[in-house]
Amino acid sequence: MTAPKVADITVQEIKNQAVQMAKDLAVPAFWITDWLLYVIDKPAVFLMTDEDYQLTDTEYERFNTGVTKMQQGTPLAYLTGKQEFWSLDFIVNKHTLIPRPDTEVLVEQVLQWISAQDKESAPNATASNKRLLDLGTGSGCIAISIAHELKLADKLKLLSWQVVAVDFSAKALEVAKYNATANKVHNIEFVQSSWYSELSTDNTQLFDVIVSNPPYIDEADEHLAGLLAEPISALSAPNHGLADIEHIIKYAPQYLRVDGLLAIEHGFDQGSAVRQLFINNGFHHIQTIQDFGGNDRVTLGQLNKDSL
Repeated sequence: MTAPKVADITVQEIKNQAVQMAKDLAVPAFWITDWLLYVIDKPAVFLMTDEDYQLTDTEYERFNTGVTKMQQGTPLAYLTGKQEFWSLDFIVNKHTLIPRPDTEVLVEQVLQWISAQDKESAPNATASNKRLLDLGTGSGCIAISIAHELKLADKLKLLSWQVVAVDFSAKALEVAKYNATANKVHNIEFVQSSWYSELSTDNTQLFDVIVSNPPYIDEADEHLAGLLAEPISALSAPNHGLADIEHIIKYAPQYLRVDGLLAIEHGFDQGSAVRQLFINNGFHHIQTIQDFGGNDRVTLGQLNKDSL
């Protein structure tokens, strides 16, 4: 559908239509108002302070074009070309997934674990280099958000973190590199690789943390039909969505230091299966964290030295 044509249409009139338009399109209501703000290039407060603003013909036409694309399945983030994540702005396109709020739980848990480790070692701290790997980085939102926080936290210069971000897609890596530069994060190395394939198992190249938000939707899941705008290869996996998760966990001990952290985002119904994979591959201190909706979303574990 498109917004009904109204002579000299105003912000107020679109606001009044937004809820019904969103209902008809089966999208969140804020998509309509956020798209309006993007089209007229105004801040959010404009919706309250300048309701009488009349859209130009060009603005109105562009607004309607975007609404039509939403109806055809294009997400708001692909219309605007950007998505906020962890209070940072990320460019996204058809080569990358759109960052979800629940993935911030993964970032939060990794940062909390790193902070706890730093506090434990603080009395005997000496200058050292740490390494973190992000597998399947996509837009780079996880790697960049973590690197950004680690840079802010490294006030004493006792710990120097090197972040390595891996993706199979060269196009996705181009987006991630741009996002790193745009967010002024420079301590990231980008590597084109199918999971671990291009990484070294040399002891000097092991990681203290491995983090990943891999494809985990079952290939037969009916909800995939509503996600066709995003790269399906970054969303779904064989073996009921567990194939890539299983691969990452199985080979992690070759790339992770003893007691290093592995943290993986997964589906709401995969917590038990993922915990068992951690157990089977020599991890301990395993726990599953729920997302903002109360669903199992992130499982973490540390590599047991006895597994090596």
